[in-house]
Amino acid sequence: MKWLPVIIAALSLTTTAAAQAQGTAREHARSLGKDIDYRVEGQVTFAGAQSPLWLNANKYGLSSVTGDNGYLRVAAHRSLEADSAYNWKFGYGADFAAAYNFTSSFVVQQLYADIQYKKVRVSIGSKERPANLKNPLLSSGSQAFGTNARPIPEVRFEIPEYISITGPSDWLAIKGHFGYGIFTDGRWREDYVGPGGKYAKHILYHSKAGFLRIGNEEKFPLTLEGGIEMACQFGGTIYNYNGAGDNLQMGHSIKDFIKAIYSGGGDPTDGVYTNAAGNTVGSWLFSLSYKGPTWKVRAYYDHFFEDHSQLFFEYGWRDGLLGFEVELPRNPWVSTLVYEHIYTKDQSGPLYHDYTAAIPDQISARDGYYGHGLYTSWTHWGQPIGNPLYQSPLYQGHGNLSILNNRFIGHHFGISGSPNSELDYRLLYTYTSNWGTYGNPYDEIKYGNSFLCELSYHPRRIGRLDTRGWSARAAFALDRGAQTGSHTGFQLTLAKTGWLTRH
Repeated sequence: MKWLPVIIAALSLTTTAAAQAQGTAREHARSLGKDIDYRVEGQVTFAGAQSPLWLNANKYGLSSVTGDNGYLRVAAHRSLEADSAYNWKFGYGADFAAAYNFTSSFVVQQLYADIQYKKVRVSIGSKERPANLKNPLLSSGSQAFGTNARPIPEVRFEIPEYISITGPSDWLAIKGHFGYGIFTDGRWREDYVGPGGKYAKHILYHSKAGFLRIGNEEKFPLTLEGGIEMACQFGGTIYNYNGAGDNLQMGHSIKDFIKAIYSGGGDPTDGVYTNAAGNTVGSWLFSLSYKGPTWKVRAYYDHFFEDHSQLFFEYGWRDGLLGFEVELPRNPWVSTLVYEHIYTKDQSGPLYHDYTAAIPDQISARDGYYGHGLYTSWTHWGQPIGNPLYQSPLYQGHGNLSILNNRFIGHHFGISGSPNSELDYRLLYTYTSNWGTYGNPYDEIKYGNSFLCELSYHPRRIGRLDTRGWSARAAFALDRGAQTGSHTGFQLTLAKTGWLTRH
């Protein structure tokens, strides 16, 4: 793990900085080993040949498309909130899993250090991060930065929570991040595609996002949020890039790091028709919410784009994810409802043409969502980094990392509730019509149906036995249809949480 020394160095630098910043530094440094919580978790899945979609998707990549699989996970974590009395805050975490029938038998799921001064944070390492403006349990997932793939280790400068730019009134607030990282799945890509296949290793990663919030729901019920997320795969080496066994070294100089910020330059294979260096993806996100006395409604929109063609309005925004979320007054049956409509068929249109002397018109269509000629696909360890309805290539089992279906219409429903203080449930149902890709369209429309029913039980006491910190989760899921295949599966998860050290 090349970035482990960086994390260790960050621990040392943070302790030093805290000591210089405040008179209680010695006490603060002593507290760094306190307030550490732990989680031990085991999970088994029984599903035959392949897992149904919702037993695999949106689990930060700690999952498998192979039907029978499982893991044992051990994690320790120190929250920044443990230093809430200080300007300088320090948190860290380590999260490992031993797995079977996964893409690897040992998983470094999280390993990170967070250093924060007031509201500004530096985060170093691999960390699970929730999607912006989405319900983490009920949404189908974000299109650019989702929760479907393993975290990508990065050095990240961020304002993680909204900070007011209008003083105490808090009517306008901003948040965002800027970072660089590296993909960790190069060796796995090489093994997966096999001899003669195209793959990339040592892929570099740039990500950034910025959001503005207008309104303060504590003072006025209507709140508008909006922003942009962008990422770029660049650098590394493309092996067998032309199908003839030749390799291609991609740029990784300081200039290439800068070009990744604004999607400048071009790839070595572009020739006279330069586009953008690396694989650039992103999303515009918007959310409008109204909060009542005991309820809340929200509408949100997620518009995905590849490179520049749909970054602005040149080709129109026909594609996108439109969602509605309703939080109901407290009751024992239904707490939250979500509906999402996903449309990705247009992709700027079916025609692509670079300007020539004979036909000078430039038509930048056929965007090919989640695909790229050199880096193959917007995936990490075989899982789409964004929304899992762009079906993982792992389900195809063909040794090719390309996304074979990125043109679809989807309807997604989610329901959750808490019948009592110890029991939660959620239901998911997704229906899709699928057309394949512009380059390889299906002969006929393929339909897919995916369903999940999940119960979570976290008792405080069973008889005389104190069971606080214990939880159990049982899930049943199925897929039906030509797109998803017919899969039925069960998943059982048992977890124990508590404190390793405490003040």
